[in-house]
Amino acid sequence: MVSWEAVEVINQILCLYRKSDTSMNLNEINENPEILPNITLGFHIHDSYYDARMTYRTTLDLLFKSNRLMPNYKCGLEKNLMAIIGGLGSDTSSHMAEIVEFYKIPQVGSGMRKFLQILIKSLLKYLLSCLIYIGIIRLLQHFGWKWVGLFAVENESGEHFLKKIQVMLSQHGICPAFIQRISLLLPLDHIHSFNDVIKSFYIHFTDIKANIFILYGESYTLVWMISPIFLSNPEDKLNASFRKVWITTSQVDFILTGNVRTWNLQLFDGTISFQIHSGEVPAFKEFLKTIKPFWRQRDGFLKGFWEQAFDCPLNNSEASTTNPKKCTGEENLDNLPGPLFEMQMTGHSYSIYNGIYIVAHSLQALLSKESSQTAPISSRHFFQQLSRRSMSFNEKMEIAGGFDIINMITFSNKSIQRVKVGRLDPNAPERNELIINENLIAWHKDFNQVLPVSLCNQYCHPGYWKRKSEEKTFCCYDCIPCPQGKISSKTDTEDCFKCPEDQYPSKVQDQCLNKTMSFLSFEEPLGISLASAAVFFSFMTISVLGIFLKCRDTPIVKANNRDLTYTLLIALLLCFLSSLLFLGQPRKVTCLLRQPAFGIIFSVAVSCVLAKTITVVVAFMATKPGSSMRKWVGKRLAFSIVLSCSFLQAGLCVLWLATSPPFPQLDMNSLIETMILQCNEGSIFMFYCVLGYLGFLAIVSFIVAYFARNLPDTFNEAKFITFSMLVFCSVWISFVPTYLSTTGKAMVAVEIFSILSSSAGLLGCIFSPKCFIIVFKPELNTKKQLIK
Repeated sequence: MVSWEAVEVINQILCLYRKSDTSMNLNEINENPEILPNITLGFHIHDSYYDARMTYRTTLDLLFKSNRLMPNYKCGLEKNLMAIIGGLGSDTSSHMAEIVEFYKIPQVGSGMRKFLQILIKSLLKYLLSCLIYIGIIRLLQHFGWKWVGLFAVENESGEHFLKKIQVMLSQHGICPAFIQRISLLLPLDHIHSFNDVIKSFYIHFTDIKANIFILYGESYTLVWMISPIFLSNPEDKLNASFRKVWITTSQVDFILTGNVRTWNLQLFDGTISFQIHSGEVPAFKEFLKTIKPFWRQRDGFLKGFWEQAFDCPLNNSEASTTNPKKCTGEENLDNLPGPLFEMQMTGHSYSIYNGIYIVAHSLQALLSKESSQTAPISSRHFFQQLSRRSMSFNEKMEIAGGFDIINMITFSNKSIQRVKVGRLDPNAPERNELIINENLIAWHKDFNQVLPVSLCNQYCHPGYWKRKSEEKTFCCYDCIPCPQGKISSKTDTEDCFKCPEDQYPSKVQDQCLNKTMSFLSFEEPLGISLASAAVFFSFMTISVLGIFLKCRDTPIVKANNRDLTYTLLIALLLCFLSSLLFLGQPRKVTCLLRQPAFGIIFSVAVSCVLAKTITVVVAFMATKPGSSMRKWVGKRLAFSIVLSCSFLQAGLCVLWLATSPPFPQLDMNSLIETMILQCNEGSIFMFYCVLGYLGFLAIVSFIVAYFARNLPDTFNEAKFITFSMLVFCSVWISFVPTYLSTTGKAMVAVEIFSILSSSAGLLGCIFSPKCFIIVFKPELNTKKQLIK
């Protein structure tokens, strides 16, 4: 005789399930000639009534039942107790184990005690192992829920659940918004205490931040859970503020019975429940359809269930009911709403179904051992035999079926639809235990099928970062805009970061954008304008040179060293053309050439101006009687000045190129949105030496020209040179601060503009008066007129 205490059966509906499962199971075994031939199995069902005292009493009843309870005494018992299948709740099973472990089960010997330990361990440890906690954590992580409420029954197993789940939540960055313990005894006799219970429940439902509630309990917990809500305000029990996503553990049953059968479960619409993995049991539904209230003799509980489930008394019943209609006994169980009775085998029932097969196979193995006197059957071999059926075991000899993830959909007619949306696989790699199809999930109707959000505060969107607050829990934070120059591209980022050098932050600082490469090109308007100006002045210089070559024998051209004039014009032409080296994409060759070429060519031009000025001064000094300056009059002095001044500048440039030459460089930091492709001057000191030397020559030329300005006009260019050098010096003096205060293409444009304007100043101030006379006033271009 196999006796079985049902799993915390606190109402007649659950008892019917357990009994119907067991009856069908035992029928299969008893009618199977391959399992325990010539042996008939039976069962007993006992209720723990949620009370440790009653659990101890019923366990002793099971072991030593006679006419009255007498522990350690048996007399005349013909029914042998072979195994006990404990409750799914850890409290009930542990209370039973405290008694059973002291006794040896008859006809099995010491081996049965070992089997009992394996059986309790395999069923209870499987259900209460870390897998359910891992499943909850993975589910919260999958949907990004970090602010959750915890409901747990107020007993030993509930406290164990809260203790363990809080540690795991904290380890994975999830916080409990609150912890609510559910008492199994409502203080209905004390109105103030009852109001406190109601208030403690209501306040959690009004928290709009916590939309995820985790419920841990036993079979009847759901009824205790909703009782304060429904009793306090039955007309507003489905208030929209009650919309939450419930996550329930495998022990919680969605049942309504007795006085609460008129309530509905729409409050729990969209619940996600972890259910013990169950397989299809052939002919189970057909078996349920054969159940009738009088199908067994000595079955006192089925009749009571029938009257309660269908809310009508049976014909031969004396039970009082408000319904005048009597039950015929032919009612169909499949017409009952889901919360009252379900026609499919639940995970709990499937575990019991498998548990009975374990008992049967164990007994057969023990009997086979005794009859054959062979070596004991190893536990691994035994479990391999069981695995040939629908049961599977892992390496620890525990049932390894995992959990099914069920989405509970409720309807206004009080029916329930269970939709399997995933599973929890204990054999999967770490972090991949959860397999879920979120497209199959139907959330609470008030969410309008939008994924619920459950956070202490709203997400920190890209462009912001999470700043922890010492006054709040770590799940609560403030959203702070990223500092200037940094971005955050993901939601709820811990910190902002800088973009790579070739990128820059967007205006809202939520992404990095590619920087554009900047250099003064020939195609853009500014480049076109400067290039056009350089070409124009180059043609003007060529035109002046052509006029002077054509009129080379005229007095104006011959005056003041004709060859020096040609050299100056060629130098000015090269000055205009050298500005083109600064346009376009900087390359290695152009970077090497442009500053030295500019320095040397301008030195030649200024040296020519200086030589012209000195030539005028020497010529007038030589006209004085007895002057020793006559030997310096001629071309030798002028070209010596030009060559010496130019070679000194060329020496500086060679030293510059030899020590620290210019090179192309990408400037990533000067501008936010732009990479500046420019020429790095290499040695800034050498650059300013070249520029300073050029300024020195210009100042000397200006001073000499200034003092020679009052000499007779016939041979004197000093006035024009003075004015031209004034323009030249003004341009380059203003160039230095402007050049230092600009970056990128603006800096290049400033230098090109300075080159063109200073060169144009020399060309215009020195040669425009002469060209005007040669072209428009040729009658003045005579020796007689010049002497006059």
